[in-house]
Amino acid sequence: MVKKSVERLLKLREEINQKRPEFLRTDWWRFPRLGLKWRSPKGPRNKMRLKKSGRAAIVEVGYRGPAEVRGLHPSGYEEVLVRNIKDLYRIDPQRQVARIAHTVGEKKRAAIVEKAKALGIKIVNIAEAR
Repeated sequence: MVKKSVERLLKLREEINQKRPEFLRTDWWRFPRLGLKWRSPKGPRNKMRLKKSGRAAIVEVGYRGPAEVRGLHPSGYEEVLVRNIKDLYRIDPQRQVARIAHTVGEKKRAAIVEKAKALGIKIVNIAEAR
């Protein structure tokens, strides 16, 4: 039930994701204690902030995907986190899918899956059942 325009934008988002560089923190290679988690360069003479050639890319607006599909599941549906059966009733099967929370146990997960099938709701992480 995903619209053609949304399908096109999802493909475009995937192409953008493949071209997007891996954003690495300044001097991550010099000081291993810093780790790889992104931090924006702030120094006045920071070569990365000044965008000198040969330096890693900086997180910028131009790397974002299309606004219409931002935050959507790759299937094109909006995800809704489900913790109990009552949460299934606030899902619109035409444009939303359910994601069962990881804290839900096996017994309640089975009940949620059964009720979702009865309501015609797709579940994204059904294969992750314990």
